[in-house]
Amino acid sequence: MISFGLVSIPIRLYPAAQERDVSFHQVRRSDGARVRYRRVAATDGEEVAYADIAKGYELPDGEMVVLTDDDFTNLPLTTSRSINVLGFVPLEQVDPIYFAKSYYLEPDRTGLKPYVLLRDALAGSGRVALVKIALRQREQLATLRVRDDVFVLETMLWPDEVREPEFDVLDEQVDVRPQELAMASSLIDTLAADFDPTKFRDGYREALQAVIDAKIAGRDVVAPPSEQPGVDAAGDLMAALRASIEVARTGRDGQSSGSAQAAPAEAGSARAGAGSARAGARKGQPSRSRKEKADTAADEVVSSRPTRRSA
Repeated sequence: MISFGLVSIPIRLYPAAQERDVSFHQVRRSDGARVRYRRVAATDGEEVAYADIAKGYELPDGEMVVLTDDDFTNLPLTTSRSINVLGFVPLEQVDPIYFAKSYYLEPDRTGLKPYVLLRDALAGSGRVALVKIALRQREQLATLRVRDDVFVLETMLWPDEVREPEFDVLDEQVDVRPQELAMASSLIDTLAADFDPTKFRDGYREALQAVIDAKIAGRDVVAPPSEQPGVDAAGDLMAALRASIEVARTGRDGQSSGSAQAAPAEAGSARAGAGSARAGARKGQPSRSRKEKADTAADEVVSSRPTRRSA
């Protein structure tokens, strides 16, 4: 139930996503027999019935605090069985790192009108509702937003659950040349596009399913083609960026695959890589009307490129 001021909206909660990963059982290699596990006590090895299992909190000295179901039942979960709206905030102020899991909210027929009222008002506000909810005996912060005329609840991590990045290597001084930055910006412009999730596929899962299907059919398994080698991190950064731009242009404009396959290999050395990449760019460069900004930046960088130095 959504509690919005004095308005209560009865709803049902449904997971908004499902993982498509291929699942496996642990089996004995010789005959495929399922391997099962027993719950046994570490002290005497005796099997423990599920009804006799409780949750234990281990103290620093190794002693255990045993919690029963009654201990959890008596906890003061004030948001139990309800979604309490705490306020409304701009979506851009919520860092995506906080998001955990998505749920669809279906209205009960008796609550359809207040559901539609809050949905339309929220959609027109440009904000999301910040709410608190109890799921699986755990209080969670969440956001409520509108997607395809349906409320979507996004559960969130608490601030103290998000780790602070501590990477000492980033404290080191790194000199980035203007030419390198301009080339990287040109690559971003070349690959710029609207987000369309239907264009992407889980290649690993598809290949794994093909292996399984081949075993079922008794056919030989064909190894997938190897990926093209990437540039060495210690190699020429400018040549790698230039070659990457050429590959991106070739893939986007539907040009011949020869230059696309040659570009990654050219990134290995500075002279051969940069020279071949420039030649490929002259052959397959798109019209200025489509890529004028990206092309101009890339050509200016190449023409002003200094003598090769180790990156």
